Amino acid sequence: MSKPDVLVFAKSPSTAVMSQLEQQFECHHVWQQAAAHQNSMIDAVGACIRAVWTVGPIGLDGGLIARLPRLEVVVVNSVGLDKIDLPALAARGIKVTNTPGVLTDDVADLAVLLLLAAQRRLPAMDAYVRRGDWAAGERLQPAHGLRGKTAGIFGFGRIGQAVAARLAPFGMEIAYYQPRAIDGIATPRAQSLLELAARSDYLILSAPATSATRHAVNAEVLSALGPQGVLVNIARGALVDEAALVAALSAGRLGAAALDVFDDEPDVPAPLCALPNTVLTPHIGSLTVETRHAMGQLTLDNLVAYFAGLPLITPV
Repeated sequence: MSKPDVLVFAKSPSTAVMSQLEQQFECHHVWQQAAAHQNSMIDAVGACIRAVWTVGPIGLDGGLIARLPRLEVVVVNSVGLDKIDLPALAARGIKVTNTPGVLTDDVADLAVLLLLAAQRRLPAMDAYVRRGDWAAGERLQPAHGLRGKTAGIFGFGRIGQAVAARLAPFGMEIAYYQPRAIDGIATPRAQSLLELAARSDYLILSAPATSATRHAVNAEVLSALGPQGVLVNIARGALVDEAALVAALSAGRLGAAALDVFDDEPDVPAPLCALPNTVLTPHIGSLTVETRHAMGQLTLDNLVAYFAGLPLITPV
């Protein structure tokens, strides 16, 4: 029996996962082709493709879906689905999976790391030592501590709740906002994102990117967070109006921002890079050996389950 043909848009960092993928499927690796040759490669194999392996940042648009007449299942080696044309897939009855849960801890850890780095001005302190300012006796301004502060979390799913669990032992108050209240939890819910920002010292974003959340963190929300406030984004760059963020940071209406995600990755606005009150990382929330293996294995296991006629493990 021939192996199902899979169009693979991105390589898993796990060699064990890639080895299993090659053994069990007929793989057509788009990522191995130069950008100029990818379309012709897809056209050459499109008629036989039964599955697509992709990642959130690459996604899968309606035009490409239409070029794959035998497509049955799309496995996304990420949690985010904002670049996946779900309506186009649903219209054809094509199944979709992603990787919730397995990256929760590492992303939540990064949120805490970014908050600490911004609040304690870690990049500036590192530069202070490296420049020789400490040895030269240059004056050093103290940072602020976390105890007694309030962390507002926008989006209180798995990751948001994991962030809350990590911050509570710092002696912080936790509040959250999302449109739907969560039953059975003691954490107070604000009535709006604006109210959450106004009552918080730190605003941590872990909400999904949708049409409703695009640029939800706007100039008004940033002003409500205030001149000592810190914005942390480990969700999606589309949640933040980056022009408003730059203006607020430059004018001192916001204390600092710590960002792992951006609106037009990998292009980061030059003003954000130039500001001294930012901490910037290149979308690395899940970038650990353990988590990337777990994500790849879950993606593969979904693919194997589908073609074995078994229920999908993490259907969307």
